[in-house]
Amino acid sequence: MSSPLIFLFSFLILLFLLSSSSATEFIYNTNFSSSNILLSGNASLDSSILTLTNLTSFSIGRAFYPFKIPTKPSNSSSSPLPFSTSFIFSISPFKHILPGHGFVFFLSPFTGTTGVSSAQHLGLFNLTNDGNPDNHVFGVEFDVFKNQEFNDIDDNHVGLDINSLTSFSSHAAGYWVGEDDEEFEDLKLNDGHNYQVWIDFLDSRINVTMAPVGRKRPRRPLISELVNLSSVLLDEMYVGFCGATGQLVESHKILSWSFSNLNFSIGDALVTSNLPSFLLPKRSVTRSKGFIIGVSMGIFFVIGSASVIFVRFLRGKTSKRNEEETEDWELEYWPHQISYEDIHAATKGFSDQNMVGFGGNGKVYRGILQGVEVAVKRIPCESEKGMREFLSEISSLGRLKHRNVVPLRGWCKKERGNLILVYDYMSNGSLDKRIFGVDENKTLTWEERIKVLKDVADGLLYLHEGWEVSVLHRDIKASNVLLDKDMNARLGDFGLARICHHGQPTNTTQVIGTVGYMAPELVQRGRASTHTDVFSFGVLILEVVCGRRPTEQDKPGLVAWVWRLMERAELYDALDEHLKWRRDHETEEAERVLRLGLLCTLPEPCARPTMRQVVMVLEEEDLSLIEKLNSAATSAVKAASFSFHPTVEEISRSRISFTTQEGR
Repeated sequence: MSSPLIFLFSFLILLFLLSSSSATEFIYNTNFSSSNILLSGNASLDSSILTLTNLTSFSIGRAFYPFKIPTKPSNSSSSPLPFSTSFIFSISPFKHILPGHGFVFFLSPFTGTTGVSSAQHLGLFNLTNDGNPDNHVFGVEFDVFKNQEFNDIDDNHVGLDINSLTSFSSHAAGYWVGEDDEEFEDLKLNDGHNYQVWIDFLDSRINVTMAPVGRKRPRRPLISELVNLSSVLLDEMYVGFCGATGQLVESHKILSWSFSNLNFSIGDALVTSNLPSFLLPKRSVTRSKGFIIGVSMGIFFVIGSASVIFVRFLRGKTSKRNEEETEDWELEYWPHQISYEDIHAATKGFSDQNMVGFGGNGKVYRGILQGVEVAVKRIPCESEKGMREFLSEISSLGRLKHRNVVPLRGWCKKERGNLILVYDYMSNGSLDKRIFGVDENKTLTWEERIKVLKDVADGLLYLHEGWEVSVLHRDIKASNVLLDKDMNARLGDFGLARICHHGQPTNTTQVIGTVGYMAPELVQRGRASTHTDVFSFGVLILEVVCGRRPTEQDKPGLVAWVWRLMERAELYDALDEHLKWRRDHETEEAERVLRLGLLCTLPEPCARPTMRQVVMVLEEEDLSLIEKLNSAATSAVKAASFSFHPTVEEISRSRISFTTQEGR
C-alpha cells in the first residue's frame, strides 16, 4: 500500500474514533497566560513563556492544559485515542552552577504536586510511588542526569515512561539526517538552544522526534515503539509538563506548544523564528592583527622563560600533586574538587568564630562559597582509618541525591593530613538541639517531630532501596539529623557509611557506632545490615517522642525503659513533658508512634520492619503493622528481659569503636 493510502486509512480511523468524542486542539505560540495554563509548584509565566523551574534548588514545577482531555472514545472502547503534540523547549544552565535534572511531557489523572518529589524524580513521582501501576501516567522524559536507580543510559537522553522513571525505551538526544537517515547528530539538551519536539501516538505506536528549532521535521523518529496504553490512560486525563531541580539547578522553559486529537500536522503551526534565546553569553575573543601579533610575542616569551620555570616546576610538582592532582577513584563520583584557597577564604581561614560543630571525625565550619552558605568539615586523615572514613563519605554521599539527605557540594585533598568536605549549610542546626536544647521556644512541636521522623524515614528508605546496592548509614542519631531553613530534616554525616548488596549484611572485625543506638547483633557478631539501621532509627523515634537520650547516667536505657512502660500499660507516660504540656497531639497517635519505635528495636533483626514498612506506618498507609507488635513484644520481653540493649561494658568486650552522643 502506498504512503498516501496509508495516511488516508489512518485519517479515516481517526475520524471513526473521534466520531463519538469531543476532540481537543490548542496552539500556544509564546502566548502562555493564566487563562490557558494551570501552574503548580514553582512553575511561572515569564513574558508569556512557561518556566517550570528557576534558580531554586530542590524545586518542582508543573504546568497543565487547564481542562481534562478525552483519551478514550465515549463508546467504551479500551483503545486510547490518538494524539499529536509538538512543543519548543529550552533548558538553560545558570552561570557557575552545575545543571540538572530535566523535565517530562506527560499525561496524568491529577494536577498539583502531591505525591511527587524533586531532583532525579523530575517532579513526576517520588521514592514510594515510582513503578506503581495505579499512577496511570505516561510520559516522555528529557533527562540530563544519569541515575543508576532508573537504569538511565546516559546524562543526555530522551525516554518513554509508563508509571515509572525507569524508561521502557530511551535514546541519546539528537536527530537523524542524510538522504537515507543514516547519520545521527547529537544534541545537548541543556546547552540553552531552542529545540522542537514532535510526539505522535497512533495505532498503538508512539513516535518521538526532535531537532533544532527552525529545522524541518526529520523523517526518522528518534524513538518509535509499540506501546499498549489501554490500562494506563483513563477516559480523561490532564496533559502538561513537569520539571525539577535538585542540588543541580537549571531553567526548564516551554516556549510554544500545540496539541490535537485529530490534526497530526499541528506542529507546523508553531512559530519557529524570532524566538528568545537563553544561551549563556560567551566571552568574545578579538581576532584582529594586533591580537595575533600579541599572541605570537607571548609564545616567544613563554619559550624563552621555559628554561627558568622548569626547575621551579619540578620542585613544586610533588607538593602540587598532593594538593590538587586528581586520583583515578575521584573521577567516579559527582562531587567535584574545590581548591583549598577557595575553602580557606570561605571560612575566613578556618577561624574559631566560624566553627559551628565538633564531631567524632572532624570540626565543622560555616562559610560562604560562591555566594552560597556552606558547611565545611575538616577530617584529620593522618591515619589509614581517617582516609577510609573520608573515602566512605565521598563514595556514599557524593552520589546520593534526595531531598532528605544532606547534599555534598564538593571536597578537597590537602597535604599535612587534612581532608575536607563541603556540603550545604543547614541553618536550623541539628535535631538534638531542638529536642534537648535549653530554649523552650525552639523545642519542636508534635507535628514538627512527626515531620522530622517522616523525612528521616524517607531518606533512609532511599539509602536502603533507592540504588542497585544498599547504603548502610551505620550512625543514625539525633545529632546526625540536620534541619534546613524550611525545617526539612536531612540525614547527614556519612563518614561511617558502607555499601552492600541488597539483603546481605556486612561483616567487620571492628564495629563502629554510637553507644545507645547500636543493635545487639552488631555488638555480638559485628554484622551491620539494613536491620541495624532500622534499630537505630527505632531508637531515634523513641528519642524524639520521649525527649530523652538513649543512655543517661543513673537511668535505665531508653529502649528498656519504654518497653517496661508498655508492659505495664503506661506507654503514654514515656511522652516528652513538653508535648504533654502543649497537648498538640492525640494520645492514640502518640502511642502508635512509640510502638513503632519499639517494633524497630526488637532484638531479633528479621522481626523488625523494613524502612518501606516504617514509611507506610508513619504516613498512615498501613497501620496493621503495629498490631504485630503485641505478640512480638511479648516473646521479645520474655527472651531478653530487657537486657538486649548493649551496655558500655558489652561494647568494650566486643572491640568496638564508638562515640558518645555528646562527642558528635
